[in-house]
Amino acid sequence: MSVFSSTAFDGHEQVVFGHDPDTGLKAVIAIHSTVLGPGVGGCRMWAYGDEAAAVTDALRLSRGMTYKNAMAGLAFGGAKAVILGDARRDKTPAMMRAFGRVVDRLAGRYITAEDVGIGTEDMAQVRRQTTHVLGLADTSGDPSPFTALGVFLGIKAALAHGAGASAADDGLAGVTVAVQGLGHVGADLARRLHEAGAKLVVADIHQDAAARVARLTGARIADPATIHAEPVDVYAPCALGGVLNDRTIPEIRARIIAGAANNQLAEPRHARVLTDRGILYAPDYVINAGGVINIAVEHDAAGYDAGRATARVHGISETMARIFAEATASGRTTAEVADAMAEARIAAHAASRDASAA
Repeated sequence: MSVFSSTAFDGHEQVVFGHDPDTGLKAVIAIHSTVLGPGVGGCRMWAYGDEAAAVTDALRLSRGMTYKNAMAGLAFGGAKAVILGDARRDKTPAMMRAFGRVVDRLAGRYITAEDVGIGTEDMAQVRRQTTHVLGLADTSGDPSPFTALGVFLGIKAALAHGAGASAADDGLAGVTVAVQGLGHVGADLARRLHEAGAKLVVADIHQDAAARVARLTGARIADPATIHAEPVDVYAPCALGGVLNDRTIPEIRARIIAGAANNQLAEPRHARVLTDRGILYAPDYVINAGGVINIAVEHDAAGYDAGRATARVHGISETMARIFAEATASGRTTAEVADAMAEARIAAHAASRDASAA
């Protein structure tokens, strides 16, 4: 396994492997860029098929965090951590403290937070070993409701762009949405969509999660392997990445794809395939930025304020509308437009920094 020759390697500044034999910790921390500030990104725990898959995920996710933080206007670079293992079976407080020690040795170049398989109680254990952690229960707390809010707002912006209407109307009557993945974010998104009048189709690899959301929202439960092909208006991937690929895209019947999952495109070229099929794609790292926006407020000198965080998350609507409009006007894909916007901010900051140092 080689990091530098990996197709997911994108000029990353640093990749760290953390191991603690006493707790079973096996972790990978990838720092993609610190141009805009310390690398910020959550810690994910997942039962990867092998170590190479974990490294690839860390590389891809950390790059996505660089672009996500840039598009959200945050003074953060991009990084991500992954822990190899089944969070339901293998995770222990001692393991999370061991992870905290690995983070601390990076001396602030990486700031961690929650992601898939990791919650606020885990961050409390990490905090016992390092100050370089956000998303604590006694400050900003669980960021997933803010991620769900951003996705909800992004879905409305996408629907408004397609209809030439305003995204201010909360009503989604007559709109059918397929939500794939019903963890903290997916379940809260389903709740918001249901309350706004949307009809739901839902799926999750854990049947109890799907049943719980169905009871609360009246959703129809679909097969996780085929929910992407449901005849709906919006397909919202909220599980793991790579779901938009050569197999699934020809089967998609939704006119909009807007969900919380990271790295939804299996390859960058799939953005063009979607555009050529007339499907409006909401770039994942833009629409799902609500969580990191929330924890960024925790990092403010003025301290955390939920109202301020919510107001900033609402800015996702405007950003999405700009991306959709520019893509339509230029003929580029929404992914190309978003990438260009993020790269322009990073380049401008780097130029300003270099000029100051000269």
